[in-house]
Amino acid sequence: MKQQVRNVTTMEKKSRSEMEDVQNHKDHREIPIDHVGITNIKWPIKVMDRQNFSQHTVAEFTMSVDLPKEFKGTHMSRFVTILSDFSNDITAEKLPGIIREMQKRLDATEAHLKVDFPYFIEKKAPISGVKSLMKYDCGFLITANGEDLDYILEVDVPVTSLCPCSKAVSDYGAHNQRGHIIIKVRPQKEDKDNFIHIWLEELFTLAESSSSAPIYPLLKRKDERFVTMQAYDNPVFVEDMVRNAAVKLREDPRISWYEVSAFNDESIHDHKAFAVTTWTRE
Repeated sequence: MKQQVRNVTTMEKKSRSEMEDVQNHKDHREIPIDHVGITNIKWPIKVMDRQNFSQHTVAEFTMSVDLPKEFKGTHMSRFVTILSDFSNDITAEKLPGIIREMQKRLDATEAHLKVDFPYFIEKKAPISGVKSLMKYDCGFLITANGEDLDYILEVDVPVTSLCPCSKAVSDYGAHNQRGHIIIKVRPQKEDKDNFIHIWLEELFTLAESSSSAPIYPLLKRKDERFVTMQAYDNPVFVEDMVRNAAVKLREDPRISWYEVSAFNDESIHDHKAFAVTTWTRE
């Protein structure tokens, strides 16, 4: 009993006094940290939807800041507090405000925010017109360095590709495979913390038109016939897919930078093929 009383008294003394802030202790190792924060935190967000105005989804957040060499640690709980303060109404338009709060509350020069989320559109089969939901993996990448703000939009679009070499050398048929075209774009700035809007759906369409054929969530037999022949009539290497997408992106004055990568899950090889191209507007 005496031991319990002693422990309770000690706890009461600590609760009445200011708690020690260990994170603010000095560190003697003289090593700054580029990124420190939290990852794999799920949170509801709202994204602009071209067809339905807005779409609710669940995103996975990665939030980090730089840490000067003289400090022992950062205050991890403040990342979650910032998300909580923005409540359940987090939109892409509010992300610059979130990253500015990260800089302010964590006393950081640099802050990084990555938001990955699934996005769904209702997609029609090409001939029958049957509808089903198609999922695309998307992301926002935002970096603040002092007053400067950088924003990148990312989409991962599944596609079909048919090998031009296989078609050229085969007596009949050609091997095809599932591919992915990943597009990252940096939109032009409207002002210090705002960027020109680019619809996710625009990037989906651009990627699919750069491949042999799109992927559909639901197809009838006549749709399968159409898609199979469409791919056969449009053979592309991974190199072709990134170049096809790059040509279209360069023609869009809203885009100041892009990175396009394409990956094929090879159907007759035990490896993947890939190609990457980047570009910055002068």
